[in-house]
Amino acid sequence: MIKKLLQAPSVQWQHKFSVLAERANDSRLRTFYSAGLPGEDTPLSEVPFVALDFETTGLDPDKEGILSIGLVPFSASRIRLREAAHWTIRPKAKLEEESVIIHGITHNDILDAPTLDDILGEVLSALAGKIIVVHYRPIERGFLNSALQRMIGEGIDFPVVDTMQIESDYQAKQTAGIINKLKGKRADSVRLGQTRRRYGLPDYPPHHALNDAIATAELLQAQLAYHFEGNHTLGELWL
Repeated sequence: MIKKLLQAPSVQWQHKFSVLAERANDSRLRTFYSAGLPGEDTPLSEVPFVALDFETTGLDPDKEGILSIGLVPFSASRIRLREAAHWTIRPKAKLEEESVIIHGITHNDILDAPTLDDILGEVLSALAGKIIVVHYRPIERGFLNSALQRMIGEGIDFPVVDTMQIESDYQAKQTAGIINKLKGKRADSVRLGQTRRRYGLPDYPPHHALNDAIATAELLQAQLAYHFEGNHTLGELWL
């Protein structure tokens, strides 16, 4: 079993949240930061997680917008589907045909949809006090930060557990060394669907924010079961 895949971060997230709570001007952000975080020494089996996924109009958070948000609270042993949530929202960025083909959200779907500002309090309330889990952190962290910068004039910062990073580190260990190089052994894909298959998890329809949030929650549960034993703590995984 892997003793440690990721190095503990230098950021002291609990202290940073206390500072951000004092500095935040928006009341919704203050409430989010004031909820605090589990300590870095919290056993992974006791961490309250929430899987988060966005569908967006493109890949550049500075130019594109969030189209839908899916989230589901969970722990290492249980996924709380009754508390899952999904929002389709109206972005300021234009919908392009290429992105519509991927996520299936059309102009009609967003015509009467709320804006991010309308639902921000509800979204942050669902995330507050939990450790956010994503598959490829630049999307969720980058898009939410950029969106809030444009919308309320201040961004957002939070720790994440990144299932793609966990898998990338594992694949690097599996393919390291001269012998593996001589054999031509290469790392497998770390995309969400391909990674889930390696753990025996079923395929779900992709590019739906709630489906992908549930898929990410299940993937982390599998990664914890396969790679982490004993008293591993949150500080080993959050970024």
